[in-house]
Amino acid sequence: MFKTKKIRPAPTPSAEAYSSSDVARVAGISLRQLQWWDERKVVSPQHQGHKRVYSPEQVVEITVIAELRRKGFSLQKIRRVLRYLQREMGRRLSDVFSSESDLHLLTDGKSIYLEDSHDRILDILKGARQPMFLVCVSDQVRRLGAAPKKPLRSETAGTRKLVARSS
Repeated sequence: MFKTKKIRPAPTPSAEAYSSSDVARVAGISLRQLQWWDERKVVSPQHQGHKRVYSPEQVVEITVIAELRRKGFSLQKIRRVLRYLQREMGRRLSDVFSSESDLHLLTDGKSIYLEDSHDRILDILKGARQPMFLVCVSDQVRRLGAAPKKPLRSETAGTRKLVARSS
């Protein structure tokens, strides 16, 4: 029996979307790494044909994942961090888009904290029995806003100008 590919809903045209190249540049990872994370269902973007299209929320998740990977976290521990943020806390990393204060992710690989209070962050660091890793999620969002975004090919297809050849 043949397996059919699940059809993913197309992204809305008004929603901001990022190509794989944009995401790789912002996160500082390779295109192959993005493809591998999609295949492993770490972050699954929308697909337009053969192209992957990422929402701003997914780009923030990818930049945090990339930062944790650079700090030596295994993909299994990163999945645990993301699952905790998405399920138990009822928050996504993208909450920082609407937050006015900085949001920090602290983890030692076992315990996970998402804090916006600097006093609370200091208390967690003081009470830690082993090294804690800190990722400023707000900085990741700022990197996303500062990165120049190329329009997707589908966005530019309708705006191409025909150039007349001169004989």
